[in-house]
Amino acid sequence: MKKVTFKSGGLDLVGNLYLPANYEEGKQYPAIPILGPMTYAKEQAPTEYAKRFAEREYIALAFDPRYRGESAGAPRELEDPIAKVEDAKAAAEYLASLSMVNEEQIFGFAVCQGSSEMLRAVSEDDVFKGLVTVAGHYRDREGDVQWMGTEEALEERIAAGKVALNIFKQTGEVVNVPAVDQTRMDVGMPGKFVWDWYHTWSDRGIWTNNYPKMSDALLFEYESLTAAQKLDKPYLMIHSDNSFLPDAAKRQFEAVPATKKKLQWEGETGHLQYYDDPEVLDRTANQAIEWYNSIFE
Repeated sequence: MKKVTFKSGGLDLVGNLYLPANYEEGKQYPAIPILGPMTYAKEQAPTEYAKRFAEREYIALAFDPRYRGESAGAPRELEDPIAKVEDAKAAAEYLASLSMVNEEQIFGFAVCQGSSEMLRAVSEDDVFKGLVTVAGHYRDREGDVQWMGTEEALEERIAAGKVALNIFKQTGEVVNVPAVDQTRMDVGMPGKFVWDWYHTWSDRGIWTNNYPKMSDALLFEYESLTAAQKLDKPYLMIHSDNSFLPDAAKRQFEAVPATKKKLQWEGETGHLQYYDDPEVLDRTANQAIEWYNSIFE
C-alpha cells in the first residue's frame, strides 16, 4: 500500500493505493476507485475491498472524500453528495494518470450511499468503463420518505438543514450534531442499528462522530434516479432483502438502460455484512472482479 494525494475541487484528497500482490514494474493493471457509505472513512469498508481487489491483480484506491479523515476541506465532516461525485471522478482521473494503470480498464465500485454517488460519477465521466454497487442506499424521493419514516419527518430534516446552512452563510457558525445516535432522530444516521457499528470506530479514533446539520440541505437535494436513467455502461448491482431500501434498489436498477447489466440479489445477507463480514467481503470482491473481467472478454 502507498499513501497518495490527489486534487479534487482544488483540495488535497488523501488515499491509500493498493497494488497487486504480484505487482510488476512496467506492467499495466486495471484499477478501481472506491466510495464508501455515508460519513465513511477510508479505513472502513473501502479498505476491506481494496485489499481484496489487490489480491485479485487490480489496483485499488481507498480514499477519504473532502471534509473527512486525512483529506482537506471545511466544514469538517460535511456530507455533500455532489462533492463526493466530483471526488470519485477525480480519483478515477488520478488513477488514469498513473503509468501502472490501464486507462481503458478503470471501474467504479461503491458501498451503501456511495453507490448513489458513484452511479452519477460513472454515468457522467467516460474515464469509467463499468460499475459495481453493493448494498446501495439509492436516492429518490420515495426512498427518502421511507428512510425518514414520514413525509413530515423528511420535511423537518430538510427545513432544519436549510436553517443551519443559512446560519453558516451569514455568520460562519457550523451547527453540529452527532453522525449517529441510538435515540436522537435529528442526527445524520439515527438508530441503534448504525450506532452499534459506527461508534466502535469513533472509540478507536478512526472515524469522527460528527455531522454538520447543514449537510441535510445538501443531502436531501440529491437523487440518483436520473443518473441511473443515463447509465449506459456495464453495471452489476449487488443487493439483498436485508440491505437498505430494497425497493429503491430495484427502482434504480430497472431505470438503467445499459444493455449489459445484472442484478445479483442475495436474499438474507445483512446490510452491514457487506462492510465487515470476511466471507461476504470475499464473495462480493470475487463477484465484482468476475464482472469487471467479463466486460473485456
